[in-house]
Amino acid sequence: MTADVVPSEVEQLAGLLGPEPDEVIETMDHHADEQGFPTVGPEVGAWLSVLARTADADRIFEFGSGFGYSAYWFARGMAEDSHVVLTEIDEDELEQAREYFERAGIADRASFEHGDAIKIVERYDGPFDIVLVDNEKQRYREALQAVESKLRPGSLVLADNAITAGVIDRDDVIALLAGESVETATEASRGIAEYLDYVRDHDRLDTALLPAGEGVAVSVVRE
Repeated sequence: MTADVVPSEVEQLAGLLGPEPDEVIETMDHHADEQGFPTVGPEVGAWLSVLARTADADRIFEFGSGFGYSAYWFARGMAEDSHVVLTEIDEDELEQAREYFERAGIADRASFEHGDAIKIVERYDGPFDIVLVDNEKQRYREALQAVESKLRPGSLVLADNAITAGVIDRDDVIALLAGESVETATEASRGIAEYLDYVRDHDRLDTALLPAGEGVAVSVVRE
């Protein structure tokens, strides 16, 4: 799935080097493979755990959580008194996420919010230590703008699919980001390019690209 982003050998090494998956993650991976459900995968998952631990994250908010895969990896790197907010428009997927967290005995460290994440975040006070943007690609910038006032200096914003995905053409994103006109670009490709352009020129964010999985744009809020 990600061989066009990083060589398969590097991806294999990353999987061997990262934190050992537990029984819940193995079950999640099996479910994703069986259903053809896109997740960040264990290579990016390991990064989520490491970043959560490095940032000493107490509060994390996700724009789009699916069945809880990325949130679970975050939780593995967080302290017992920390909290992650999962949001998902698909109620069945959100219930699956709750079941996985309950199976791991950490459901009390999470909120499971059904509905539009951009509206849900309005109900939460900041600051958030980490925010994951993984909702509709054409709404990435809208998601970040909705949470900007709830970030602190040092907060991290991670945006998945910054390089590719099924509906994203990497060459189109590059061309759009370079200011070229691409009439055939998909709405998703335009959304990713719009987001990357926004964080690149943002006066409060420093952004770099993590070339793992399908690409993660990592932004940190300046002092």
